[in-house]
Amino acid sequence: MAAEVMLMNEIEATAAQMGIDMNIDFSSIQLPPGENCGIISDDDDVYHDDQLEFDSGFGNVIVVDNLPVVPREKFEKLEGVIRKIYSQIGVIKEDGLWMPVDPETKKTLGYCFIEYNTPQEAELAKEKTHGYKLDRAHIFAVNMFDDFDKYMKVPDEWAPPEIKPYTPGENLQKWLADEKARDQFVIRAGTDTEVLWNDARQSKTEPVYKRTYWTESFVQWSPMGTYLATVHRQGAAVWGGANTFNRLMRYAHPQVKLIDFSPGEKFLVTYSSHEPSNPRDANVRVVINVFDVRTGKMMRDFKGSADEFAVGGAGGVAGNSWPVFRWGGGKEDKYFAKLGKNMISVYETETFSLIDKKSLKVENVVDFSWSPTDPIIALFVPELGGGNQPARVSLVQMPGKEELRQKNLFSISDCKMYWQSNGDYLAVKADRYTKTKKSTYTGFELFRIKERDIPIEVLELDNKNDKIIAFAWEPKGHRFAVIHGDNPRPDVSFYSMRSTHNLGRVAKLTTLKGKQANALFWSPGGRFIVLAGLKGFNGQLEFFNVDELETMATAEHFMATDVEWDPTGRYVATSVTSVHEMENGFNIWSFNGKLLYRILKDHFFQFLWRPRPPSFLTPEKEEEIARNLKKYSKKYEAEDQDVSMLLSEQDREKRRMLKEEWEKWVSEWRRAQEEEKLERQKLRDGEASDEEEEYEAKEVEVEEVLDVSEEVLSFEE
Repeated sequence: MAAEVMLMNEIEATAAQMGIDMNIDFSSIQLPPGENCGIISDDDDVYHDDQLEFDSGFGNVIVVDNLPVVPREKFEKLEGVIRKIYSQIGVIKEDGLWMPVDPETKKTLGYCFIEYNTPQEAELAKEKTHGYKLDRAHIFAVNMFDDFDKYMKVPDEWAPPEIKPYTPGENLQKWLADEKARDQFVIRAGTDTEVLWNDARQSKTEPVYKRTYWTESFVQWSPMGTYLATVHRQGAAVWGGANTFNRLMRYAHPQVKLIDFSPGEKFLVTYSSHEPSNPRDANVRVVINVFDVRTGKMMRDFKGSADEFAVGGAGGVAGNSWPVFRWGGGKEDKYFAKLGKNMISVYETETFSLIDKKSLKVENVVDFSWSPTDPIIALFVPELGGGNQPARVSLVQMPGKEELRQKNLFSISDCKMYWQSNGDYLAVKADRYTKTKKSTYTGFELFRIKERDIPIEVLELDNKNDKIIAFAWEPKGHRFAVIHGDNPRPDVSFYSMRSTHNLGRVAKLTTLKGKQANALFWSPGGRFIVLAGLKGFNGQLEFFNVDELETMATAEHFMATDVEWDPTGRYVATSVTSVHEMENGFNIWSFNGKLLYRILKDHFFQFLWRPRPPSFLTPEKEEEIARNLKKYSKKYEAEDQDVSMLLSEQDREKRRMLKEEWEKWVSEWRRAQEEEKLERQKLRDGEASDEEEEYEAKEVEVEEVLDVSEEVLSFEE
């Protein structure tokens, strides 16, 4: 400290000698607008055109007008009513509700001020309660405190607004109209993130957009492929465009770790966890925000300890399951729900509040899952009291919370639920204890959701003691596949929910014995499936046609970590990510197992196909196209032939260039040989010929003195 004082004294003495006034009012210094003094922010490329909104100090205060005017004796009652209404939306600060009183009449003035913890809570309160009908005579008029300054500046005389010319927005779906009907994918390798076309006909990729340090952790497509989301320290951002990727919106959430889109792309959920500022507090704090994707507005936030969000599920951060909120109601994004202790909290997105203002009470519930298409929740409650109260699976309809079906399950050790993509079927994998309780076996409860009274069918494997390694429904279909048995060569069985003679009975189609597989990947269009052996199986792949029950191809992508079908079901990508140090990169295969091309990338982190939105074609139209496929296919067969001829021409050109290169090398060699002919002749003692067969080999003995030494020997007499 003394050294700093001495240094400061020296600076002041020097300044005095030079006539410099050290008493500077820094607040009086104003830089030119936009001046950054040459210092560019680390995130300037991401947020360069965003101006920070500075808090005026009253952004978290609302003014509620049209309240009843009451005398002092009714003051507390009115305040209690107001507090009850507004505390449901957010946390009101201590002494944060103030209702002014007329000093003469001692009555309230008909309005109040409410101060929340955050501006977001205040905005939400304004949005949810403006126009709220307290009674016939009192309808709330709610405004932000900061808006009053804006209203005071409204001119006394009306002037017509400036009419701006209409500027159409970018077509964010333009990529779907690609003339070659190609699909895009995004990859992350090292510090680069790239979006590429899969040009399978040419057996190569075609660049779309590339950016270094585009994200700080990972990227994620929205469910219908409209947006690409990136994650940064300040929050998340979404990108898209007609011909390139422009930043469309950002969502402020410091230290965000995880994100999740709603199925219809209307909302984005962001998650962060924060270590407690008080060392004595052992609870990690969790913040979850729900944003409107298009406007960037935060619709609702959830805050609490990690324990409050750690019920059920698997994966995530800091012991929390992800996604914490699960979306229901299909692409309409009507509902989202969270598992809690002895309850499921279901929110509707019209008001972002609980349905009927209360959670669904379910004692000891441990898991739930939404139907992919309908507002139906499947929930699981384990058995209690040593088996006195059986486990159960229930189907509950929202928003009425009506129980559609319930199935009691006995001697259950574990349970997992699998919905078919159309919501037609629900498979419940039930692990049961044997009578001795020393081991378990597995069976399936199959719910036919769309049929009358939701009939349930029980399925047990031929060997019910087989361990279930993987289960997967056929997308949009009625079949499912199961990997069962013991490693390293388990069996794979295929079943149909429609048997040949009875459409209401499950039937086994076939069992493939001894396969090196531990994961199932159905084509998005059904019919084809990849049986994959990942991790310990070193990337074994089998491409199987379920319609014909035959193997189309077997292959290997050594050390493969991921398998992903493109959204059309035409191509398969297998990749080796940086969990392995060698052979990082990806392979692109045809649906029937032909390797089309391979790309190696060091430090390879992610491969994600760009999803496609659902087809606008009706099922009847799709069936008509399938029936008349030959008529439609002539055009594409001609294009394929043109591409094939082009590739053949390119191959011929490549071979011609290789031949020319070879002939050039031979010509150069002959020229060099001719130039060195005299030198070779000299080395051969005048022999002119270069042909080896004209020479006679002779053995010549050569004596060579290697060393001579003298030594004097003494002789004794």
